[in-house]
Amino acid sequence: MLSKVEKNRVVSDNRQSPEDTGSPEVQVAMLSERISLLTSHLNSHKRDFSSRVGLMRLVGRRKRLLAYLKKEDASRYDALIQKLNLRK
Repeated sequence: MLSKVEKNRVVSDNRQSPEDTGSPEVQVAMLSERISLLTSHLNSHKRDFSSRVGLMRLVGRRKRLLAYLKKEDASRYDALIQKLNLRK
């Protein structure tokens, strides 16, 4: 789980305006942080299948948000992908 300080850091690094907390960029960045934490947990706890299911759910949610962002504004999508080192 992300601490409040880590969440604030992710939000401030990816926001579009000073009061932005729910834009697709912020949501994808937050999900990416949670995915990386769960991935490291699963590397050391290989038989934790319920966490694996939760990880797949988070990956699917991030994938849907990225598809939405790509459809709405491809330049913001490309910038986010490069910033978070996700693909390509």
